[in-house]
Amino acid sequence: MNGHRGNTLGSPASAGPQGASGEEGMPRGPAGRPKTMRGPGIGGPMGGHMGVGGGEKARDFKGTMANLVRYMGAYKLSIGIILIVAAGSTVFMILGPKILGKATTKLFEGVVAKIGGTGTIDFVYIGHILLLVLGLYIISALLSYVQGWIMAGVSVKIIYQFRKDISEKINRMPLRYFDGTNHGEVLSHITNDVDTINRTLSQSLTQIVTAAVTVIGVLIMMLSISWMMTLVALAIIPISMVLVGLIIKQSQKYFRQQQDYLGHVNSHVEEMYGAHIVMKAFNGEAKSIKKFGKLNDTLYQAGWKSQFLSGIMMPMMMIVGNLGYVGVSILGGWLAVRKAITVGDIQAFIQYVRNFTRPLTQLANISNVLQQTAAAAERVFEFLAEDEEIPDTNNPVEPSNFRGRVEFRNVHFGYSPDKIIIDDFSAVAEAGRKIAIVGPTGAGKTTIVKLLMRYYDVTGGAILIDGHNIKDFARSTLRRLFGMVLQDTWLFNGTIMENIRYGCPGATNEEVVRAAKTAHADHFIRTLPKGYDMVINEEANNISQGQMQLLTISRAILADPKMLILDEATSSVDTRTEILIQKAMDNLMKSRTSFVIAHRLSTVRDADLILVMRDGDIVEQGVHTELLAAGGFYADIYNSQFDYAEVV
Repeated sequence: MNGHRGNTLGSPASAGPQGASGEEGMPRGPAGRPKTMRGPGIGGPMGGHMGVGGGEKARDFKGTMANLVRYMGAYKLSIGIILIVAAGSTVFMILGPKILGKATTKLFEGVVAKIGGTGTIDFVYIGHILLLVLGLYIISALLSYVQGWIMAGVSVKIIYQFRKDISEKINRMPLRYFDGTNHGEVLSHITNDVDTINRTLSQSLTQIVTAAVTVIGVLIMMLSISWMMTLVALAIIPISMVLVGLIIKQSQKYFRQQQDYLGHVNSHVEEMYGAHIVMKAFNGEAKSIKKFGKLNDTLYQAGWKSQFLSGIMMPMMMIVGNLGYVGVSILGGWLAVRKAITVGDIQAFIQYVRNFTRPLTQLANISNVLQQTAAAAERVFEFLAEDEEIPDTNNPVEPSNFRGRVEFRNVHFGYSPDKIIIDDFSAVAEAGRKIAIVGPTGAGKTTIVKLLMRYYDVTGGAILIDGHNIKDFARSTLRRLFGMVLQDTWLFNGTIMENIRYGCPGATNEEVVRAAKTAHADHFIRTLPKGYDMVINEEANNISQGQMQLLTISRAILADPKMLILDEATSSVDTRTEILIQKAMDNLMKSRTSFVIAHRLSTVRDADLILVMRDGDIVEQGVHTELLAAGGFYADIYNSQFDYAEVV
């Protein structure tokens, strides 16, 4: 499901970490739209992991690879079979040249004898050799197919588990993490990083085995033919090692940088297109493109350098390998003249030299791949190791005979230890009452709602519902008690029927229509093409902002919650519709404890209790007439709004 456009869920069942609107004083991050909307509009800082030093390899290569091996532990039997089959396939392939050399020798001896008139070519023997070699190669190919088939299944299962763990981890992480991390960074973990690991598991793992077995097996076969020729062939290894070491040293830092900046580019693209209206409104296109250009240029530089350095490894190894061929050919010819080895042995040895340098090159390339894999895996494991929400209690409270009395008892809270937002907040909301929370921007109004929903946990004091600390409830149970209609709307790409039903997945079509009528949304829905079956597009630009709000209100009505949280739910509709919705909401709030975050004080004059907040604390509380008569802070705010209206 593609969720977008703000944070309002309008449904207690679906209220997640993004279920409350932004609040001054809280850290700006992608989980709260203010930062995401700000970034591309004025070219603000991206946040997230921009400070990560991209020009470095995995900080703990051995530890990360050990973690990856442990992660693959559930499939150790399958992986063991894969390694055995891969080794078997390689062994059968290695035996081929030595046996084929016998046929070459027999053919050479037969030709020489025939020329000398002393014999003929033994084609029967040669035919048997060729059939034997063909059989070995067929068996090798079949084993290679089997190991590829098994490895494909195992790698897909492991990557599936990685993505599943990341997805579940996201749901267990506190909102605080997403306040400081861009969406693109998290997206990069589940796409780019996991794909990098997948490529290694599906391709490089078996290549490591086959290359290692090939090097060892070929070395044994070469020694069995001639130890002197083997020494000549091995003389190229130090040269190869020096060249490979120099290349890897330079390339590994660019692989890490490339992996990091994939996340940065994803993050910026998500910000730029997620808030393109704001970007255009502030003429931020040029700044956004400039910022993207810098990120993309860094990614380009890291990408081509890493690919160039890894790409030149093969040609350099071929040049070094050709030097080995020259030495082997000269020495082999000399030994053949002295009849120390046969012509077939020379042919087999040259094949082995070629087979010896190729796996060395593969191992060198794989070492680069492993560095990139370690960097990606390290990022994934770091994400999986992030702090999670405090687990639900083992014996959660199940509400029975629910009344809806809410008490804030000496609540303290700050988004960071050095910045306290709520300071010694105490208030009681009696069951079935309408509680209005008012105050200037940054006073902590929305923060109170976030604490009530346990998007954050209080750092001091307690919040109680019917005498039970909200920490004694399971989060899912607690959030089912509330219906939310917030200032920012949240709809997903689907039909209008599906969007409203999100508040109560088991609702019938008739119940959805009834909820829409209560919210006065039914009339405009029926005027749309296909009515309730019309699909809201990805950007929700095929309906108006006011219509979107009516749909979220319909969703909350359908959920039929025990308590309500309303944050200027009618701010996006016209005056006539606002009056109709207000009546519907008044009916909905009957016998329900309701918290109304109000910016326009004219909408809360009938509240049973008004809590006036300033700087994170309650400075006044009472009903509208009492507070107005007191001539305090509430009266100042109320009168200033009407003075402003008169001036306008």
